[in-house]
Amino acid sequence: MTELRNVEADFSRFKLRVLVVGLLVLLAFMLIAWRLVVLQVGRHDDLAEQAESNRTAVVPIVPNRGLILDRNGVLLASNYSAYTLEITRAKVASLEDTIDELGKIVEIGPRDRRKFKRLMEDSKSFESIPIRTRLTDEEVARFAAQRFRFPGVDIKARLFRSYPLGETGAHLIGYIGRINQREKERIEDSDDAANYRGTDYIGKLGVEASYEKTLHGTTGVERLETSAGGHAIRRLASYAATPGDTVMLSVDIKLQKLVEEMFGDRRGALVAMDPRNGEILALVSKPTFDPNLFVEGIDQENWQALNESINKPLLNRALRGLYPPGSTYKPFMGLAALQMNKRSATQVYNDPGFFNYGGRTFRSHEGGLGGVDMYRAIQHSSNTYFYSLAVDMGVDMIHDFMKPLGFGQITGVDLNGEVRGTLPSTEWKRNTYKRPEMKRWYSGETVSLGIGQGYNNFTMLQLAAAEATLANGGTRYTPHIAKATKDAVTGKVTEIEQPPGVSLGYSPKNVEVIHKSLGLVNKGGTGARLFAGAQYTSGGKTGTAQAVSLGQNVRYNARLMDEHKRDHSLFSAFAPLEEPRIAVAIIVENAGFGAAAAGPIVRRVFDYWLLGLYPNEADLAAVSKGQATAPMGTPRKAEDISITTEEPPAP
Repeated sequence: MTELRNVEADFSRFKLRVLVVGLLVLLAFMLIAWRLVVLQVGRHDDLAEQAESNRTAVVPIVPNRGLILDRNGVLLASNYSAYTLEITRAKVASLEDTIDELGKIVEIGPRDRRKFKRLMEDSKSFESIPIRTRLTDEEVARFAAQRFRFPGVDIKARLFRSYPLGETGAHLIGYIGRINQREKERIEDSDDAANYRGTDYIGKLGVEASYEKTLHGTTGVERLETSAGGHAIRRLASYAATPGDTVMLSVDIKLQKLVEEMFGDRRGALVAMDPRNGEILALVSKPTFDPNLFVEGIDQENWQALNESINKPLLNRALRGLYPPGSTYKPFMGLAALQMNKRSATQVYNDPGFFNYGGRTFRSHEGGLGGVDMYRAIQHSSNTYFYSLAVDMGVDMIHDFMKPLGFGQITGVDLNGEVRGTLPSTEWKRNTYKRPEMKRWYSGETVSLGIGQGYNNFTMLQLAAAEATLANGGTRYTPHIAKATKDAVTGKVTEIEQPPGVSLGYSPKNVEVIHKSLGLVNKGGTGARLFAGAQYTSGGKTGTAQAVSLGQNVRYNARLMDEHKRDHSLFSAFAPLEEPRIAVAIIVENAGFGAAAAGPIVRRVFDYWLLGLYPNEADLAAVSKGQATAPMGTPRKAEDISITTEEPPAP
């Protein structure tokens, strides 16, 4: 009996176990069924999309970059296509061995290797980096036959930027370069991140950088069916990229090239503007550089030569060079005196050749000019007259009048990188210096401000903008270099809207006094020899500004000084005098008297713009060496001078 009860108990436990196992199996099948329902019904669309993405790849199509043209349609920046040999480091077992083997098929020089290593520093391992660019068809064919030996290495067709005029206008046109890590992070954090997928190059300087969004265009996409190994089999769909718009500048590149040639080997800057609307007609910085060097990444030798040169060719002197304006400041001081009722145009002051103030002697003309009113003070550039005027006005009154003219201010030009400069005031000095004794403004410091020296430090763009405002009677326009854009698809040209001019409220009578005084400069003053025989009237002011400070009793002697310490040559002018159509400010560094170096360039700029004349070769050579005054010989017609372009290298 006992055994029978044990058997029944074991059987009961067995049935219970079977039941539990059966329930577990049933539950498992129910879970599987539920999961199948979730996968096949609930997540059908999502999984189908993932499966499709494993089968397809979405590849960005980088748009063609927009062109840059001057005001007459001359091509300043364009594109050409060429093949590049590129390596993806993450897919390469041994980078050095791979490069060595590639060198047996395609020529890879030391410069290519150095450039590749530099690009590696700003790239991630899964990104494709060029080891050679601009391959010939023969080199492409040789590599294609051996491609199976080089996993992670591929040939790609890429667009390259070309600057056909080489060094001409380099600072204003700018250049493009490979996106570095900092720029990459900035783009990824911006709203344009999607539009820059696949883009390796962006504008770095000048118009290329300032109008990057306009020039870049809209990135397209291509859907490709891929094999299990990730190779493209066929195109499934394609959405074309939209090329960037063409940017049309207000600059006349022929005038730009002429000015650069007239500078010769000298350093300096020139800005020419239309005083009627603020258009920049030329923006010159010398010395210049070839922007084509930067397109594929500049090599170490060229970078060192440009970056370490004492002449600083990479510095845009028109936007970032700071200089005392010298005597070109005097007409603005005269206008300030009239507007502030500190002087009348006919009041006569004695100029004995010096000005004593605060125990110091400030020198003027040797022997003095005698009695001078405002007309004669500007015409013959009397320092004594403007020394005393500066003291009468005081630093803060000078500051308050000059600020609306744009001195020491950001002009708002549509180029990145301009600097503010220094327009001194008592507040500026308190905020600038740390030592208590340096914070105080001393009245003796005001004297030199009247002749554009002292703490005054401005850009040529600021001086040109102020000259344009003076020329048109007191309306300040925002300087701008881009005139219009042209849609790459429709061809529609759209003018770039500019802010309206702002009237500074000058009395026409006071403006007329200054205009007449500046006309006298070019008729019988320091600019008379320059404008002899001109077929138009003009107003101008020569200027000479110290590059370094001299002791109170030290007389200036250029021959005894290092070249980089000699005085700067300046000239500011506009023409025609009655209805100005062009205003110019120029500095030739360390070249001395304004009429000797800067003035001759301005005369020929006016001849070009107003008369369509281009200096002959002998005259051009004389100007470039500072050995000219008025034009010599018979000038050429500007329309007969062609712009020589450098063709991009053949793909």
